[in-house]
Amino acid sequence: MRLLLIDGHYYVYRSFFAIPNLSNSRGEPTNAIFGFTKTLRLMVKHLQPELGAVVWDEGLPQKRVELQPAYKETRKEMPKPMVPQLEFIQKLTPLLGFRNISLPNTEADDLMGCYAIAACKRAGMEVVLATNDKDLFQLVGPCVKVYTTAKADLASPKDAFALLGDEEVTAKWDISPGLIGDVLALTGDSVDNIPGIGIGRKSAAALIREFGSLEALLNNIDKVKSGRTREKLANAREQTLQNRKM
Repeated sequence: MRLLLIDGHYYVYRSFFAIPNLSNSRGEPTNAIFGFTKTLRLMVKHLQPELGAVVWDEGLPQKRVELQPAYKETRKEMPKPMVPQLEFIQKLTPLLGFRNISLPNTEADDLMGCYAIAACKRAGMEVVLATNDKDLFQLVGPCVKVYTTAKADLASPKDAFALLGDEEVTAKWDISPGLIGDVLALTGDSVDNIPGIGIGRKSAAALIREFGSLEALLNNIDKVKSGRTREKLANAREQTLQNRKM
């Protein structure tokens, strides 16, 4: 049985900016509504899920904000023409066969992760995550795959979509899915306003591969070959550990 979990806000934003000029006879913008509906119907055609839900952000987790007060502080407000469309889409979603899921002070990726882990405990379940959120790639494994239509991820130009499993995500990140969080702890995440320590993704992945985990790396900084990297790791040890908690 296949469960499809969709990152709602990501696809609403993507639809809104991909189709800039579209409105109804009353002059009300409908670009996000049209794009989102088309996307969901396409997902159903591609994936034929037995179960499905659209998961929405509903504020920020207090623990993350307390840990790093600047978390997502740089994010711009939702464009005004998108607000009524989002409300309409959330009413429309159940009519398209999907359940809306959200919780106060909870981000969609956290909820998607919880539902994916719970679903994978049931025999015969397969979970597909429709998202562009890099944090969720950590969950990819025998039971979980990520749905994408990005050209860079397609096996062939003729393909309409791809399901990224363990092998594809490992090739994409240069690290196994379970260690992506360790890589992000070093690189930070500009989208979420989480500061990095001056180490790029490829270098971070190489370090984690070499030492096996972030914990092992931080416990063996003296064994890192590059003096400059040793200095960065030593000076930003606490920041790195805090990033990993985030």
